[in-house]
Amino acid sequence: MTDLSELRFFATPPHPCSYLPGESATTVFLDPAAPLDQARYSALSRLGFRRSGVHLYRPHCTQCTACIPLRVVAEAFRPHRRHRRVLKRNADLTFREVPARATDEHYALYARYITERHRDGDMYPPTRDQFESFLLSAWAEPRCLEVRLGTRLLGAAITDRLDDGLAAVYTYFDPDEKDRSLGTFAILNQLAWCRRESLPYLYLGYWIRRADKMRYKHEYQPCELRLGERWVSLGRPQGATP
Repeated sequence: MTDLSELRFFATPPHPCSYLPGESATTVFLDPAAPLDQARYSALSRLGFRRSGVHLYRPHCTQCTACIPLRVVAEAFRPHRRHRRVLKRNADLTFREVPARATDEHYALYARYITERHRDGDMYPPTRDQFESFLLSAWAEPRCLEVRLGTRLLGAAITDRLDDGLAAVYTYFDPDEKDRSLGTFAILNQLAWCRRESLPYLYLGYWIRRADKMRYKHEYQPCELRLGERWVSLGRPQGATP
């Protein structure tokens, strides 16, 4: 078992919540000077931490428990009818796994995505420095699932390898291709990636029932939620069409 006892953590002052208007949030960060490798990153991910650039963080709000870590059980996952429609709709696309790179092509797509889909968020306006510092990390060695139509880049899913799965860090895609549901397509391919490499879980970050942009993660089942100090299984809802 990886020893985390010597790690130091720091809490931010309360600040406006990025997901729930009117709420205040506090975030716990791992000491940026702490040495990190895949084993420690994996152990902290199992405790509900996420990566943003070179930083690992977790919500630590005293008055709110809305942010719940969620991971999908990859081997047991079976696409719903809607998922199968997304796969069929995107049968003309190709995808490949490559090292995450801050190329001009990728930054241009990221900037369009943030500008057109998340103008109301704290990542707007996008900058090249923000793109690199948010997504890339030397110690995490992130991978990228590129989605292309011919040679044209339509989407990219930044993905980290953990001891027990993959962590879906961030996905950005062509905002003009709304009918393709490229965010869903990326998650389905990350789950397939887990199965190819016999990795048990796909970590999707925080499920927030009250936030429209974060509620969707619950649909990938069976999944597990970290409630308190343990992961709790959540199966496919009754009546769901396999």
